Amino acid sequence: MLALRLTRTAHLAVHLRRLLVAVASAGTGFLLLSALGYALSHPDTPGAAALRLAWCAAPLAAAVHLAVTVARTDPGTRPRSGLSAIGLGPGRLMAVSATTTALAAALGSVAALFLYLHLRGDLTGGPPSGRVAADALAVGQSLPAPAVLTLLVLVPALASAAVAHTLRPRDPRPTTTAPRGYGRFGAYGWGKTRETFGAYGRFGSRTTTGAVTADSRADMTAGSRADMAAGSRAAGAARVGAGGALRTQASDPHPPTPTDGTTQTLDAVPSHPTDVTTETPDAQPEPAPEPTPRPQNTTTLPWGIAVLAAGLTVETYTGNASPAPTPGTAPSAGVLIGWALTALGLALAGPGLTHLCGRLLQAARPGALRLLAGRVLMEESHRIGRPLGVVAAVAAAAYVAATVYDGDGPAFGPLATLGALLVAGCTVATLLTAAVAAKHARADTTDALLRLGAPRATLRGAAAVRAAALLALFGPLTLVVAVLAALPLDH
Repeated sequence: MLALRLTRTAHLAVHLRRLLVAVASAGTGFLLLSALGYALSHPDTPGAAALRLAWCAAPLAAAVHLAVTVARTDPGTRPRSGLSAIGLGPGRLMAVSATTTALAAALGSVAALFLYLHLRGDLTGGPPSGRVAADALAVGQSLPAPAVLTLLVLVPALASAAVAHTLRPRDPRPTTTAPRGYGRFGAYGWGKTRETFGAYGRFGSRTTTGAVTADSRADMTAGSRADMAAGSRAAGAARVGAGGALRTQASDPHPPTPTDGTTQTLDAVPSHPTDVTTETPDAQPEPAPEPTPRPQNTTTLPWGIAVLAAGLTVETYTGNASPAPTPGTAPSAGVLIGWALTALGLALAGPGLTHLCGRLLQAARPGALRLLAGRVLMEESHRIGRPLGVVAAVAAAAYVAATVYDGDGPAFGPLATLGALLVAGCTVATLLTAAVAAKHARADTTDALLRLGAPRATLRGAAAVRAAALLALFGPLTLVVAVLAALPLDH
């Protein structure tokens, strides 16, 4: 019910993005049902039917990627302070987001089923439509209900599982970034504080706080307690901080002398080389330090290059070993595996390439414009890098398709056209959604620059420089990958 309420009260832009998820789910479900119809019409060729079903993995992956991006930019399921008190913690919001994604994808799957039955003529009782091949519709045969249900549930299940995995609650504790050091007697650890020579055996050096415990006070005489209390008050009188906290520096070379004639004990001035803080009952607790931001992860760049090289190798081997696809048939499974590896490699290398592009913009004595553009690219590399890599892979695949499927080659059918439009549309929509989310994420920084007097023309120029730099980097890379992938197939 909460997911339905958040869906109903969302903004128009959020509804449009969810509608895109539903459309992508509907197109993918229709392609899956068409593969099922082809398998029912050609029971003697199970290999060709399985290959058609395998090629539906490309639009399925594109639709799931779009669903994850839309769920990450949904403002209704974004964690906010105070929601945990009413039972809406990060885990509950993750479940709500996964449920909302499943509802949108299920709506698309139902629309795909009605469209498929309408083209078959089952709903109207008339003849089947001639826009789709009769073997893809399995005209005159009954559809197995378990197979139809399994194929239609595939998109909502994978999309909701991917959203739940992406938005799962993470540990908010900051990672330890302190340099390692050698402690007492050569002990190897993370501590920053080093003990001075002879501090280990000094009396009171192993105490961690300046407060005296209740057990030790019970063993003291009344006279010694009075002496120690007077000495402590005199030693910390000059260091009374805000909120009533008494702070005594243990590393002071000459502790202050008591003014009331009492004698200061050794425990009142411990010799441990750290600051001793004793708070009164009225002292306010200090706020916990905010977790440090996670550094940009650019270690996937070499892995992306390695996977990209593996994908091009698989395509070259399978392209030289198999003939060109004939009309009405899909490319071989080796080409599919090669393209999957190529797309995965570009997606893994995308954040690192975007981060590298930002660094190159700031090289060689940059001005304010290049410095601002480079910093923004480095900050947004984890947001737009992966969608950029996927768009580059789709553009390379489009170049290969235009080269292989030319006027003399096999012609595109309606189902192949639908699959190409689905993949291209989902990847472009994912990139635009990620770009808009990145713009909203840096809205505070943009407002701060405007308050400081930065002209809007400078911000627009920085955006143009970022777009030109990304095009200059990803354009030649996409062309090189496309040419290398088309060479073994164009024979």
